[in-house]
Amino acid sequence: MTIEQFWQEFLKSTGRSAQTTYLECFHFDLNERSANELLALVLSGKKQATASSLYAFAPGEAPKPGNLSIVTDWDGNPRCVIETKAVQVIPFREMTFEICSREGEDECLETWQAGHRRFFTEDGKEMGYEFSEDMPVIFEDFEVIYQI
Repeated sequence: MTIEQFWQEFLKSTGRSAQTTYLECFHFDLNERSANELLALVLSGKKQATASSLYAFAPGEAPKPGNLSIVTDWDGNPRCVIETKAVQVIPFREMTFEICSREGEDECLETWQAGHRRFFTEDGKEMGYEFSEDMPVIFEDFEVIYQI
């Protein structure tokens, strides 16, 4: 199923206007194994949030409450639509386990920090930013509102 077919099915099955748009279509992380594992956590309901670098977004394009996004598997197959429920911008060094635990990925703050240092360093190379402990992190709470 193409992204467009998936989106049209979503609009039809939820009764939304044909003018409804989505912010982005993406997969989690930078490798196949992790992307698909994180997707499984989302589909199971365990992962209800995600963290991104503010630097990865053009000014004014960061997620906002009410935004819709399509989440795919590593191969680009659409699997669900998420709705952004809340957004916080937090310097990396100020992240707490109470907050990051909503991502459903880690058992403690230290493993979250290690994994996200790796991710933000690699992502920064691709997106043109440099990771630092003071880097603003967009922490986005979301809800799955449609899945196949």
